[in-house]
Amino acid sequence: MKYKCLVFDHDDTTVNSTATIHYPSFIEYMRIKHPEISYTLEDYFRYNFDPGVIPFFKDMCGLSEEELKEEQEFWFEYAKNHVADAFDGIRDIMNNHKDRGGIIAVVSHSYSSNILKDYRYNDLPEPDIIFGWEQPKEERKPSPVPLYKIMETYNLKPEDLLMIDDLKPGLVMARAAGVDFAAAGWCNFVDENELYMRQHADYYCKEVEDLKKIVW
Repeated sequence: MKYKCLVFDHDDTTVNSTATIHYPSFIEYMRIKHPEISYTLEDYFRYNFDPGVIPFFKDMCGLSEEELKEEQEFWFEYAKNHVADAFDGIRDIMNNHKDRGGIIAVVSHSYSSNILKDYRYNDLPEPDIIFGWEQPKEERKPSPVPLYKIMETYNLKPEDLLMIDDLKPGLVMARAAGVDFAAAGWCNFVDENELYMRQHADYYCKEVEDLKKIVW
């Protein structure tokens, strides 16, 4: 196989979660705390990509540090009680990779407990290793630490890994660790986000089938 380890992001890469969980949670929190502020789903996708979710919440929505913590707790509880559907074809890729002796890793800004819940709901193979939001702040994406730890754990080299993600932090992390990067574009309908990834990723996958061609 070309890559021994496939490193998957979770939200909007493996499961369709922004439209069904994260955005509705955000809308509900803002309705309670800041009803004067309104953003569309397309806005949410655009600003989650650039400048990123924390600058979006702080600088554009105007949330204080206390409100950021409240929003995170609100989101965590909301996500605990909702599950997202995996994108068609993801299960096939993961099962095929595992059947051939490959490793499935997850590096995400979601909590590991919610990631595992979504995997079980969608009958996806349990990841071999997960680095979620519960990791120390300095070790979350875009820090390359998770990739270094994956390589150390499984005695791999950078060329043995493929990072698959829809957002910039995954790209930054992959570049810092010397790992190939495939942009997951199947949940991205914002033109400027797609253009950026086409210009900077090693691979741009508009559909899940495009990823199959790379890893198979």
